[in-house]
Amino acid sequence: MTSLRKLGSSDLEVFPLALGGNVFGWTADEAQSFAVLDAYAAAGGNFVDTADGYSAWIPGNSGGESETIIGQWFAARGNRSDVVLATKVSSHPEYKGLAPANIKAAADASLRRLDTDYIDLYYTHFDDISVPVEEIIGALDELVRAGKVREIAASNISPERLSESLEFSDREGLARYVALQPHYNLVSRDTYEGPLQEIASRTGLAAVPYFALASGFLTGKYRPGTTVDSARAEGAAKHLETERGIRVLAALDEAAQAHDVPVATVALAWLAAQPTVAAPIASARTVDQLPALLGVADLVLTDAELAKLTGASA
Repeated sequence: MTSLRKLGSSDLEVFPLALGGNVFGWTADEAQSFAVLDAYAAAGGNFVDTADGYSAWIPGNSGGESETIIGQWFAARGNRSDVVLATKVSSHPEYKGLAPANIKAAADASLRRLDTDYIDLYYTHFDDISVPVEEIIGALDELVRAGKVREIAASNISPERLSESLEFSDREGLARYVALQPHYNLVSRDTYEGPLQEIASRTGLAAVPYFALASGFLTGKYRPGTTVDSARAEGAAKHLETERGIRVLAALDEAAQAHDVPVATVALAWLAAQPTVAAPIASARTVDQLPALLGVADLVLTDAELAKLTGASA
């Protein structure tokens, strides 16, 4: 049985891979989504990540499609209490930004779509610098006190605003961020390493990185001369044009061969081994894509392998 990881200073314990819900209602329909969720849960997974804005960018969608599918899955399986559910506020077309009234209205809308009366981990998806951190924390604290949210977290926030938020929570005795969701992977390290990581380390925040596989580049399926049929192919393939991308692929290949595991498993294992990281986020459109992701729970890279990957990605 894979051991769960404690999420920062909270009481939440999570599987070392968070299942990304961004594909549900986008590239995975309801049946595919249910199959992926079932397989993830059957493997011991308990940490599902979504957002109220998924997937408003698709023509014909209005936002909240991912939450709706997850809510329908909870209703069909009766397993809500087995899952640590994370969702986010600020990017739904009808609930933009982090004004206090909007945070509360968006949370209620998410709860309805998710068919639940509480959210385990509620992120501010994108910071809204037009709103003082005091007002944002105050609104989130009200949700916690009302029992609608268990813990709060932040994503896409500057080190300065993050520090201000934590200091205000501590000073006023209000709900305090326990996790941070940064953009972080082997080909994007400066998006987290540095001030944000230092704050997380100093204040006990858990990092739950998104784009953990760099839109699929770190699965190893993108190679010179190959064409991949994916909605994210253009963004992923651009890493082939950099020396770092080629170096990282070579180091990943070597470790993957040594352990007889997929390249994606190695990329996630490197991320999971980094300071402050509790669980990388990765999504699967089909059940076939899941084993490479779930393997992070069992793969322990050697110090030499970690060092080689870190060096290649510098």
